[in-house]
Amino acid sequence: MTAPSGFTPDTAAPPAGQGGAAPRAATAPAPDPAEQRRRDRRSRRYRWDVRWSPYAFVAPFFVFFAAFGLFPLLYTGWASLHQVELTNPTHMEWAGWHNYSRLWEDEFFWKALRNTFTIGVISTVPQLLMALGLAHLLNYRLRASMFFRVAILTPYATSVAAATLVFALLFGHDYGMVNWSLGLVGLDGIDWQNGTWTSQIAVSTIVIWRWTGYNALIYLAAMQAVPNDLYESAALDGASRWKQFLHVTVPSLRPTILFTVVVSTIGATQLFGEPLLFNTAGTATGGADHQYQTLGLYMYEQGWVNLHLGRASAIAWTMFLILLLIAAANALFARRLRKSQ
Repeated sequence: MTAPSGFTPDTAAPPAGQGGAAPRAATAPAPDPAEQRRRDRRSRRYRWDVRWSPYAFVAPFFVFFAAFGLFPLLYTGWASLHQVELTNPTHMEWAGWHNYSRLWEDEFFWKALRNTFTIGVISTVPQLLMALGLAHLLNYRLRASMFFRVAILTPYATSVAAATLVFALLFGHDYGMVNWSLGLVGLDGIDWQNGTWTSQIAVSTIVIWRWTGYNALIYLAAMQAVPNDLYESAALDGASRWKQFLHVTVPSLRPTILFTVVVSTIGATQLFGEPLLFNTAGTATGGADHQYQTLGLYMYEQGWVNLHLGRASAIAWTMFLILLLIAAANALFARRLRKSQ
């Protein structure tokens, strides 16, 4: 029987196992060597990026810290072991520990250290107590609470020079507003700048004015993290707001209070701008009798007024060691605080 005209018979090979050969598998083309090399390079760059990019992101900080933090610190420590004058800072004469031993015999150094301590206490204690009270008030719902939060931070944003000059006018002996207010109530005017305690109180007032709002916002943020369940439980037990503050708020803020105490202590140790500008005579002596000269101001006087860079470097490193002791005391106290909790 013949096939119809135009019909093409099926010429496909029978499947394997039925007497026919298996079909040949299609072979993939060989990869291009250049393309393969490009893929390898991309893969390596990806691995390098994942591994090293975090270090590249943090590298600028360490570069600037090494240039403007670590190098000056080490150079100052080296200069403290030499006799160096500001008029010729490249000429150094080895002095060993003479600059440090000289501080033990320097009455002005011990007076500056004592002034730093007293001003630090006078400024830190009222400052933190006021900040805690302001934060407690702002923690409750008040009208225009955002305005008050911004307002208490305004002194922190004010220039140190501007604030100190204004307070120097306020505490003026003849025309100061403080003495004028004392005269209204029948009290005699006070020579704020020439007295020991009065000058230190005046300088501490500047510090209190500038930093109270800053610490209040820190306390406020910590208060808002205290669970409301604690206050509700205390209210159910009949505790008043004052007792809730003493027995709930303050214990919950212990780590934050410790942090602000340490930071304020460090700031008091480095106090410089306020006592320098408070002296209307424009000198770095901290008054005629050095009555409010701090360690920072004494260091400035030795290095940039008396031109003794070696002595100034020794004072700077002494301040650094004092800060290390404060940090060690803070770590020890924080560890005991965690164990007590």
